[in-house]
Amino acid sequence: MTLIADSGATKTDWRLVSADGQSRSLPTDGISPYYQSTEQITDTLRAQLLPQLDDVVVNRIYFYGTGCISPAVNQRVADALRAALPALNTVDVNSDMLGAARGASGHEPGIVCILGTGSNACCYDGQDITHGIQSLGFWLGDEGSGGYLGKTLVREVFQEQLPAELRDAFQARYALDRATLLENAYRKPYPNRYFAGFTPFLSENIAHPHIVGLVTDAFRLFLTTYVRRFPEADQWPVHFVGSIAHYFAGPLQEAVGQTGLTMGRILKAPAERLVEYHQKAV
Repeated sequence: MTLIADSGATKTDWRLVSADGQSRSLPTDGISPYYQSTEQITDTLRAQLLPQLDDVVVNRIYFYGTGCISPAVNQRVADALRAALPALNTVDVNSDMLGAARGASGHEPGIVCILGTGSNACCYDGQDITHGIQSLGFWLGDEGSGGYLGKTLVREVFQEQLPAELRDAFQARYALDRATLLENAYRKPYPNRYFAGFTPFLSENIAHPHIVGLVTDAFRLFLTTYVRRFPEADQWPVHFVGSIAHYFAGPLQEAVGQTGLTMGRILKAPAERLVEYHQKAV
């Protein structure tokens, strides 16, 4: 049996694939190798994954995870997987960016973007990432992400750039004051997650012309800053993975058209298509 994992900091979507190609989803908490030791990851696997396997013997794992971008970190995850599943003979650990690329583009070349809490983009040749961008994180980058959209919305609320009816609706829902805003922005951890938490307001008001413009502008900025700079931008389709791409597909397609790019797939998550990718690779 084969396990394929798409792992973020919050949750991991495992797919157990049988010899006949059937798969089922097994959810667990996320795995963050920068913050968890091998022992902690092993404990999570034993407590949450193994009970769902029903004594099935797994001999192959393809793991795509956040933070899995160096040999040392990848080895930490591989060691935990082998400790929890001693029958393994194949353990392949890679970044979530490669997982997004293989899920969205399969075995065909393409430009692949992640638009979730954060944002990222890469060029993918049908098997591996050939080159990408250097993400500078929430405060210096992440254009087009949930964190960026939420930050832009809140800034417009407090700078009174948002139309009055939208400002009133925002404050009726969140009752946000300046002190609370700055505390979450500069003192508490994970400001990107905090600001991304305001994106449901954008989604619920996406019919308003100002909101459509705000979201479309953010996507266009992401595309012109990063994707348009790839030499392959005029040759390859551009695929998107992530909740922000999924829930704001309309403005995203508009921004792609405005920047002269070719629209590819939009996936909320790559796990199901990763199953297809590895089945075709056999």
